[in-house]
Amino acid sequence: MIDAHGRPQSVLVLGGGSEIGLAALRVFGPTTLRRIVLAGRPGASLDSAVQSLTSQGFSGVVAADLDVADVPTHEAFVDAAFDAGDIDVVLLVAGVLGDQAEFEADPDAAVAAAQVNYVGSMSLALHVARRLTQQAHGVIVVVSSVAGERARRSNFVYGSTKAAIDSVGLGLVEVLRGTGARALVVRPGFVRTRMTSHLPEAPLAVDPDEVGRAIVDGIAGGKELVYAPPLMRPVMSVLRHLPRPVFRRLGI
Repeated sequence: MIDAHGRPQSVLVLGGGSEIGLAALRVFGPTTLRRIVLAGRPGASLDSAVQSLTSQGFSGVVAADLDVADVPTHEAFVDAAFDAGDIDVVLLVAGVLGDQAEFEADPDAAVAAAQVNYVGSMSLALHVARRLTQQAHGVIVVVSSVAGERARRSNFVYGSTKAAIDSVGLGLVEVLRGTGARALVVRPGFVRTRMTSHLPEAPLAVDPDEVGRAIVDGIAGGKELVYAPPLMRPVMSVLRHLPRPVFRRLGI
């Protein structure tokens, strides 16, 4: 169970190698966490994540094989994870950035990205919500992006997938209301990670630790939607309502 300070005992990370997911775990700290499942494709990234957390004093850290794009396997995966013991927090942080130019040249690549960022993530989120409802406690955190709030020439395919999973997360806020479980949607701006290291840094860029802190504070505060950094909320409110010709001239 999550204690009065918002600290869980068990966490399932869907996208186990995610720098944001690992940052959130570090903010939670090893004191109360007794079970951590890092779910993702087997490989060096997942192994490194397990070793890193273990070396930092976390106990009960295990890796689990999960292909986010392989939707038919999701029901069995989620059921097995919950059948092994109650889960207090599920972090849905799986995703790919991709390249807009590649998506336009090769629509199949765009579909593959959508399969991970939206279709597969939606499937996992719905299966998790089903089990959280049965469990009657716990939180699913859906990490979205401000890129989903308004289509931009430079990344509209990625943005469309984030807009879609954001809607799923907000829908789960309502689905889980009154069940004892709940959902939290997190909208980061530009995050400095391996995935974005080749891109020019955007204004209000944050590190994974800042997003991890937003996740943990959002859970502890019973929030339904948070931005990282918080200043992104008013910024995006303005950008969403700019006339298209003005928005186009911003060159973003």
